[in-house]
Formats: sequence, C-alpha cells, structure tokens
Amino acid sequence: MSDFTFSESIVVDSSPEVLYDMVSDVTRTGEWSPICKACWWDEGGGPVVGAWFTGRNELPERTWETRSKVVVADRGREFTFVVGGSFVRWAYTFTPCDGGTELTESWEFLPAGLAMFQEKFGADAQKQIDDRTAAAHSSIPATLAAIKKAAESN
Repeated sequence: MSDFTFSESIVVDSSPEVLYDMVSDVTRTGEWSPICKACWWDEGGGPVVGAWFTGRNELPERTWETRSKVVVADRGREFTFVVGGSFVRWAYTFTPCDGGTELTESWEFLPAGLAMFQEKFGADAQKQIDDRTAAAHSSIPATLAAIKKAAESN
C-alpha cells in the first residue's frame, strides 16, 4: 500500500455539538474503536489544543500505547490529534446536513511518522507501514458505524 491518507463519512442523526462532545471525550474511544481500547488524558488534560492523552491499542499479536496531542478543538466543527505529536494525524469533522450531521474521520501517515518507522523497524518498516495503513482503512468505517449507533441510541 502507498496511500498514506484515508477518510470516510457517515450521516448521524445528531447535532454537530453532541457528536463533537462524544468524539472529543477520548476516554470513550474504546466504546467504538476496534483497535484503540482505552484512552486517558495526561496530567488532567481535556479536549483543548495542546492537551496530550495516552491511548492503549490492542491487536491479537500485540498491545501498545501511544501519546497524542490535540491540535484542533473547535466544538461542533473539528477535533484533531496527532499521534506522537508528529507521526499520524487523526481528524473528525462535523458538517450539518439533511438527516443530522455528516461525520468524517480522516487519517494521515505524516512524513515524520514514516521516517520514525524506517528508523525503528529497518528492513521491516514497509510491512509495518502497510499493516498500519490497512488497519486505518478497515477501522475507520467500523469506528464511524459504532459512533453512529451510540449517538442514535441516546
């Protein structure tokens, strides 16, 4: 795989503000992500630009933690964070539409992340990058569906 960006959207019968409040509460991420099973704010943080949080990711073959920095926190419009501060960008945008809100989740493997994988994994870097890319492509639709289900069941 060579596509280092991916996004998908879903219409949710909910307001942009309600969806933003759900998604920006990273302590709820484990409710809808197939890979990220738990998140917590570092040092009493919250969904504001500059705040950091830690996430625990789980796959059958391994478990790992990452730290992410909030880079956009615009209630009802966009919530974006970058893993490691410069490695992978995850964004959620909220656009009012007929039927509620178009929720878009976007993912981008950033140049610093690709370089870090080359340094960390050497000859195995491309396989690791491909695995992470495939995981993003498959987990985004599942995450969006789970957020929709949770929002519409309230």
